Amino acid sequence: MVMTMDVHVRDLRYFVTVAEELHFTRAAERLYVSQPALSKQVRALERQLGAELFRRDPQGVTLTEAGVALLPHARRVLEAWSEGSAALEAARAAARGTLVVGMSTSPGRGGLLPAIRSRFTAAHPDTVLRLRQVGWADPTAGLADGDADVAFVWLPLPDADRYAWTVLAEEPRLVALPDTHPLASRPEIDFKDLLDEPFLALPTSAGPLRDYWLALEERGGRAPRVGAEVAGTEETYEALVAGLGVCLVATGNAPLITLGGVVTRPVRGVAPSRYALAWRRADERRPLVRAYAEACRRSTGGA
Repeated sequence: MVMTMDVHVRDLRYFVTVAEELHFTRAAERLYVSQPALSKQVRALERQLGAELFRRDPQGVTLTEAGVALLPHARRVLEAWSEGSAALEAARAAARGTLVVGMSTSPGRGGLLPAIRSRFTAAHPDTVLRLRQVGWADPTAGLADGDADVAFVWLPLPDADRYAWTVLAEEPRLVALPDTHPLASRPEIDFKDLLDEPFLALPTSAGPLRDYWLALEERGGRAPRVGAEVAGTEETYEALVAGLGVCLVATGNAPLITLGGVVTRPVRGVAPSRYALAWRRADERRPLVRAYAEACRRSTGGA
């Protein structure tokens, strides 16, 4: 019997992500959905296909024979759809002459954004640049959901193999803390003296970027204490003033939160931060994307 059915691309993406992670919670974090919603959608897909795709038991999640059989075909469908979407978006962008630039906070850094705009518009005077402000819950600043063509982001990115980037700035990470904090009197702070401090954390959807700003690699296996989650600059400042925790911040972003009651200090023992312009690899051949990346490189002195 031949079955006719319409399966959504979204459902195949959910299936492939769970198959790659073999863990519903991690897959949900990659997809920016809740774990119960992901489980419900996968169950619905299984009912629609009339086959169980995953075995779920206390030891973990594994693919069934049906799941193993479907996986390579699902990946090909997603790849083809991604290429088709990129081609469509390229055609739309060319027709409208618009480039959407995503960011979570303004690049600042000595007039970097105006310098990039000036270089770009000199070469492409008919192109409209549109800035899109994106919350910290999305570390890709709009690239993941296609709302931005290029984006100013902090590395590392989730699903990094989907993106390419050029690093614009490598800056020391400082620690921000209330000016009444006992460590605020020091001119410089060793990170080991911060290990027991409560930290402000990005939302869990930020994935590896949340871990990076909690400095997980420098903690030697010790879990951080999370005092509060913050999703923007104002929330960060208010949480610092309220004494809910301390946080690491890039040197270039320090002026955004060092208002009344908050100070920053250099930190020994943590790697510097990397600020980058990123784009989807599927869009690498788009002329406007390449031109904006080139304007960024020239504005920052890159080759």
